[in-house]
Amino acid sequence: AARQGKVTMTPGSIILAGVLIALYAAFWAWYGGRGKPLTPAQVEPLLAEMNRQAGKQAQDEEGAVMQQFRELTQNDDGREYYMVNLLKFRKKALYPAGSPYGADPLAANQRYNRAIIPLLLKHGNFPVFAGPVQGRFIHPEAGEDWDQVGVVRYRSRRDMLKMAIEIAGKGVDQHKWASLEKTQVFPVKPLVSLFMIRLTAALALAAIGLLLGG
Repeated sequence: AARQGKVTMTPGSIILAGVLIALYAAFWAWYGGRGKPLTPAQVEPLLAEMNRQAGKQAQDEEGAVMQQFRELTQNDDGREYYMVNLLKFRKKALYPAGSPYGADPLAANQRYNRAIIPLLLKHGNFPVFAGPVQGRFIHPEAGEDWDQVGVVRYRSRRDMLKMAIEIAGKGVDQHKWASLEKTQVFPVKPLVSLFMIRLTAALALAAIGLLLGG
């Protein structure tokens, strides 16, 4: 007989523990957030590949768009960051003539979101928050008015560029720019955050283990 208070691991419980540990290891690898910084020598080939994937249009916009990506990668520390998106929607979606899409700007934005979220998740990125603006509080006279605020977590700037390369040339951005009258986007480095997804994932898997092993 087993001694009183002694925990005996059955073959089934050992297998379950192994599966849960493997799942958490896979999650940890996907979530990342502590990679190696990009160097300028690494950035330029990535931007060139983005240009190549996008074709001639990217060449026309190289001065503005590529410079924004270069600025984003300056002083990269390889760590996760959050991108804050301020959005102002058009009254009517602005698609090219002959487009099969309607004039609803929110529907255009939803098309963009449906296309972009799988690519975000593939590269360890995901939306953290999105919501409509509900008025003003501290607002300068010349301040912009926005309709919606969104926050997206990125695993690293390297992953942001890899995702942008995958998007380039696929026409995904047409829905974004058709829906938006204007936007402002800027990266934020997390200093204090209660968004503890690593711990949450560990606790969730531990709870699953207790339920299945109980």
